[in-house]
Amino acid sequence: MDIGIDLGTANIMISMENKGVVFYEPAVVAFNKKTCEIIAVGMEAYKMIGKAPDYIAVIRPLCDGVISDYDMTESLVRECIRRVTGRQMLMPRIVMCVPSLITDVESRAVIEAARQAGAQKVYLIEEPVAALMGAGIDISKARGRMVVDIGGGTTDIAVMSMNGIVAKNSVKLAGNKIDAAIIRYVQNKYRILIGERTAENAKITLAQVYAPDGSREMAVKGRNLVTGLPAQVKLTDYDIYKAIIDIANEIIDAVKGVLEITPPELAGDIHSNGIVLTGGGALIGGLDKLIEQETKIHTYCADDPLRCVARGTSLAFRHLDTLLDGFERISLYGYSEI
Repeated sequence: MDIGIDLGTANIMISMENKGVVFYEPAVVAFNKKTCEIIAVGMEAYKMIGKAPDYIAVIRPLCDGVISDYDMTESLVRECIRRVTGRQMLMPRIVMCVPSLITDVESRAVIEAARQAGAQKVYLIEEPVAALMGAGIDISKARGRMVVDIGGGTTDIAVMSMNGIVAKNSVKLAGNKIDAAIIRYVQNKYRILIGERTAENAKITLAQVYAPDGSREMAVKGRNLVTGLPAQVKLTDYDIYKAIIDIANEIIDAVKGVLEITPPELAGDIHSNGIVLTGGGALIGGLDKLIEQETKIHTYCADDPLRCVARGTSLAFRHLDTLLDGFERISLYGYSEI
């Protein structure tokens, strides 16, 4: 059995070549400190964020695209694989995606987590490579293609041609930083502290970084920092714009930085082909228009951007020989069967 895993900061997705994405849940683990047992993973654990008693730790085991809690990550991956393959572990081959600028130590942590979860062999693929493949773009041709993959913990930007990455960058500015910026903005302006899930809902509902008009609004609830009592305030799309526009501009600066180091022939191809956006951040209203305005390059959102990377990981099995010959940055770690 071959499966592809998009182990993200916010979500974990598992895909199979013939079935597409078969598992899609938040990358969250709930751990009981008293009994030292994991009591929930995925959506069930996500619902506990901000609502659990002290003895239950609700943990996101990945931070900024890399593993911050190894044991919890191993448990999360094992449980998710078990749900997909059934109770009996079938020793699958696994392709896992990692951010572009990940270190060898961080790569080894991902490999070990998958191996301990029962993988026969583990392949690593960089997120922008998987994103382009999942978006249905042929990366084997001698034409420049540019992708901006905005996930939960990192934004990966890459220019590819002939199965290789020509220029790339990875910045730790993505969905989680946007949620934190919304929490900070509401706290400073309205003196109300809102939770992580509330901020995420506000982002999904109201985010608009290109010419917001303040017409859309949403009521959010939290704790008044002055009185200490529950409170409610109405946020508009202009509020969210002011909260997150600085992060959007930093992402655009990173895109410009990659374009500056792109060879001129490939830059011409990108001008013709455009920039493709993938990941959950691609759904932020007006982001494609803002990037297009700043770079003067046609920018568009891929079909079903949330699942592009996951689809690309399972499609990678078709191209393993090509990838291993043509990708210096794709590492193969083989383990003998137990």
